[in-house]
Amino acid sequence: MIYPNIYYNNVNEIKIGFLIKNKIKALILDVDNTLIDRNKNLSKEIIEWSNELQGQGIKMYILSNTNKKEKVRAVAEKLSVPYEMFAKKPFKKGFLKIQKILNIKPENIAVVGDQLFTDIIGGNRCNMFTILVDPVDKKDYWYTAWKRPIENKIKQKIKKGELNVF
Repeated sequence: MIYPNIYYNNVNEIKIGFLIKNKIKALILDVDNTLIDRNKNLSKEIIEWSNELQGQGIKMYILSNTNKKEKVRAVAEKLSVPYEMFAKKPFKKGFLKIQKILNIKPENIAVVGDQLFTDIIGGNRCNMFTILVDPVDKKDYWYTAWKRPIENKIKQKIKKGELNVF
């Protein structure tokens, strides 16, 4: 439940060939520390990555736990994707709502996020493909910082090949 299907350093490493190979038709994306840093910066590279994948038919949807509407709306507009907020991840409701809106089977949706305890567990609970990425910013919000040491131990095991998540 806690382990991702695959782990990448950042979202830019997720390529169309990998998505096609794994029959992924849509991405549910986290915002904080997955797409933007703590200062709300969205890199040009992530915008280009999003445009490229969408141009090749990959649907995208933002699912965020935040209550900061303006922050999420700004990112969603720059990426030209719809969004949902107050998701309460890892609860299933937000994931299942997006799945229903997209009308895509759960196994054809990948959840992309930087947190095991929200994004990955939530996606796994909904039988979606899960992709863990490193945080964009090394500095965390207080409500995330306490979980990072546990997540980092798991990531180190994945990197060393001690956990086969692929």
